Amino acid sequence: MSITVSAPTESEGRKFVRRLLKRKTVAFGLIVLTVFVLLAVFAPLIAPYAPGKLSIVNRLQPPSLQWFFGTDEFGRDVFSRTIYAGRLSLLVGAAVVTLATVIGVVLGLLAGFFPKLDTPIARVIDAMMAFPDILLAIALVAALGPSLTTVIIALSIVYAPRLARVVRASTLVIRELPYVEAARALGISTPHIMTRHVLRNLLSPVLVQGTFLFAHAMLAEAGLSFLGVGVSPEIPTWGTMIASGRQYIGQADWVTLFPGIAIVLSVLSLQMVGDGLRDMLDPRLRKDL
Repeated sequence: MSITVSAPTESEGRKFVRRLLKRKTVAFGLIVLTVFVLLAVFAPLIAPYAPGKLSIVNRLQPPSLQWFFGTDEFGRDVFSRTIYAGRLSLLVGAAVVTLATVIGVVLGLLAGFFPKLDTPIARVIDAMMAFPDILLAIALVAALGPSLTTVIIALSIVYAPRLARVVRASTLVIRELPYVEAARALGISTPHIMTRHVLRNLLSPVLVQGTFLFAHAMLAEAGLSFLGVGVSPEIPTWGTMIASGRQYIGQADWVTLFPGIAIVLSVLSLQMVGDGLRDMLDPRLRKDL
């Protein structure tokens, strides 16, 4: 008697990751993000100098073996400051995405599941989205006072309505599906239905939207710092580095060039990963892949 042993099937999660990594743009984005995260985590070990170390005699030195990215107007190492600035940008992006997701999911669920709350919440969301993101963020920071915590709170308030709209639209569809109606008929409590049956089916759009919000938050933080309404000027950020070096573009363009490249690469890689996740998780787009 012969016994046939079936090979273990590959898990759905592993298949999804493999399909995702087959896309060159997504693989490139993940590699770039991994590099930025590693540089941020191990900045004290990688950076050759302290980010605030002054050396006036070495001011505006061009890139060399001693100064990889050159020095700024105070003789500070641009390479070290760029690495440390990445830590703050990633921190702001992660904090904003976390807080905005919590606010957006709660508002979107309440608006989409309870018809009585839909109109007032939807009007608030529309009113907030009527303002340009950067102007609303500047107004909130000016009202609360410039600091790292204020920037995170302001950007979270700015970007939460975007996520709330996505969650609300998805909840309006999910609440009418047969399995939700069956759960109601069985007498299952509303909080249980919202968390067990509705929220679980919102993970895909929330995850995709979160990657885009991460990129927008990093870009907005750099914009606020560039305008001087972000974090304290002595804290190295990509925005403050570009702002302080713009008057030396003619004679020392590396002061603004490398922080600018860091912003472009980080935001572009997040957008690439977000596009890949959207294409893989959306059934309508997945059929065309």
